[in-house]
Amino acid sequence: MYEADEILSKVKRIHFIGIGGSGMCPIAEILHSEGYILSGSDNNESDTLNRIRALGIPVVMGQKAENIEGAEMIVHTAAIMDDNPELIAARASGIPTFERSKILGALSRRYENCIGICGTHGKTTTTSMTTQILIESGLDPSAVIGGKLPYTGTNGIVGKSGIFVCESCEYKNTFLQMSPKCAVILNIDADHMEFFKTMENLKKSFTRFADSAETVIYNLDDKNTCDAINDMTDKNKEFITFGLGENCMWRAELISDRKGAYPEYDVYYKGEKKGHVVLNVPGDHNVYNSLAALASSVYSGCDIGTAIKEISDFKGAGRRFENLGTYKGITICDDYAHHPKELRVTLEAAKKLDYKRVIAVFQPFTYSRTAMLLNDFAEVLKIPDKVVMTEIMGSREKNTYGIHTSDLSALIPGSVWFNTFREVADYVESIAEEGDLVITLGCGDIYKAAKLMIEDLK
Repeated sequence: MYEADEILSKVKRIHFIGIGGSGMCPIAEILHSEGYILSGSDNNESDTLNRIRALGIPVVMGQKAENIEGAEMIVHTAAIMDDNPELIAARASGIPTFERSKILGALSRRYENCIGICGTHGKTTTTSMTTQILIESGLDPSAVIGGKLPYTGTNGIVGKSGIFVCESCEYKNTFLQMSPKCAVILNIDADHMEFFKTMENLKKSFTRFADSAETVIYNLDDKNTCDAINDMTDKNKEFITFGLGENCMWRAELISDRKGAYPEYDVYYKGEKKGHVVLNVPGDHNVYNSLAALASSVYSGCDIGTAIKEISDFKGAGRRFENLGTYKGITICDDYAHHPKELRVTLEAAKKLDYKRVIAVFQPFTYSRTAMLLNDFAEVLKIPDKVVMTEIMGSREKNTYGIHTSDLSALIPGSVWFNTFREVADYVESIAEEGDLVITLGCGDIYKAAKLMIEDLK
């Protein structure tokens, strides 16, 4: 038995360092439902913390050694640094201490059918789509999602079946702690290169993830994904493919005259037309996400017709082109995009919609990503009509790169940047006009700027 599995089976009181993180919150929700007594700490208020507190889980703001008192196990995020006072105290005390991926791995082994959904882009949306389809199909799944599913209002879902839908992140190889029955690979793109160093290393990690599963569902149109599959040591598995190509088991035939940014397609399974999909989430990238969700749901026992109906009813995941409302004629949306490719598909979709102008409000996340992909960021941030930025959110890193938002702004004509969300909100409100779309972008806490604008415009 894995060490985390064994300890988890013996303890009752667990303390979470950084409990408000998008990866921590759903694990806490599931463990709470199973009867564990939880506590947590964090440094920043967030919507996820509000949900955690609503469950009756006490949360302390600020991290201090005394916060761990009474805990029998400590769970922390990969973003927690070694100088964190709670982590230091936990290690010194001898309390079993685990990075969250090990606990997620332990949860994955408690279910008969763990579906691990991975990929550089689209994990949260595809996990959300799959979860919603399975719930509506009456299959009663459990799930860990990296964002809030508006359909349930939570990140973590506790079902009574043996199905566990789990967003599986490649950062620092954390997804290799899991034991999925079915591995879903959406795409592989250059990200987290401060850790992986080379694309070959990155692809090898996805190969290992696929090798750990009995069934692999993958994007046949994505070369890097195909490379990873071709390098698998164990080919004696079930392989299910999706994409736009003729050889895909699940295939979308796009409707060329679809309106605006919302894709529409006929869906084929093993060469036979099975139905028609009109997506309620924008962007052609969501065609691939929806195909992966259809394949995952049908694999898990959902009727094809039901899956196709439910995918058309899916209205989005939290912070994934989430429409926060229209105030004084100005529409405000929020999106998690933080990689140049994600920004491109989101901003291109936004430009197709019926708005006068698109004002992008971007918070760069991590110094390494900003430095390594600086020119790529600059190129895609020329798509909107206006770009407003904040200083870089370093998160788990120190700025050893000497990079600042001013370096990025210098490459984007007409862009501006500010140090505080208050300054960002004031500036956007001064330039936004009726008919404009304002979209906040980034995986940090840029959504707080959107909330400030909404409060002011109300």
